[in-house]
Amino acid sequence: MKLTVFGATGGVGREVVRQALAAGHEVTAVVRDPARLSVPAHDRLQVAVVTDLTDEDALVPVLAGRSAVISALGAASNKQAKAAPVTGPAVRAVLAAMDRAGVTRLSVVSAAPVGPPAQGESVLTRAVVYPLLRRLLRDLYADLAVMEAELSASGAEWTVIRPPMLRDKPHTGTYRRALDANVRGGRAIPRADVADALLTTLTDPTYTAHTLGVAS
Repeated sequence: MKLTVFGATGGVGREVVRQALAAGHEVTAVVRDPARLSVPAHDRLQVAVVTDLTDEDALVPVLAGRSAVISALGAASNKQAKAAPVTGPAVRAVLAAMDRAGVTRLSVVSAAPVGPPAQGESVLTRAVVYPLLRRLLRDLYADLAVMEAELSASGAEWTVIRPPMLRDKPHTGTYRRALDANVRGGRAIPRADVADALLTTLTDPTYTAHTLGVAS
């Protein structure tokens, strides 16, 4: 496939680029600062600098002729999470640019607390952990909820990946999945496995227009 990856300099995004190249895909990595893309040069890797991800006109050229799009946009820290919304406005522009470019398939990363706790989840998680996270990171989760609403209202063939806490651990490919739900007892997952989910769901229609909870 020919893929465009947004958020390519983040922890999940870099893993998406690496795994996509290893799988034989052609990748356009959209970045603000090319120096932050810690992925070796590759003959199937093109780096596109876009400083304003809400600029629909600037996004169309990096989407033209692509098979699918992956968004790994998100906040890397609590400080960033309290900043102005990023993901919702960016994905709104990406969807509009995709429509103009004739691209329909999109896989994005969100977060487990944007959805409800898994059925049968512990009282601690339901009554303490989720409410606490939603208070501490309310701006981040509100931004992600706007992004998910934009996807639901669009005509795109989207999939939303909802992971719990992200870890810098090796790619396993053996994580648990829950369709339209969070994973019961899911506490963490490697960023590399989130990247795996973003990539593998692109070619499986089972996940089109669905959320997917993932966890180790």
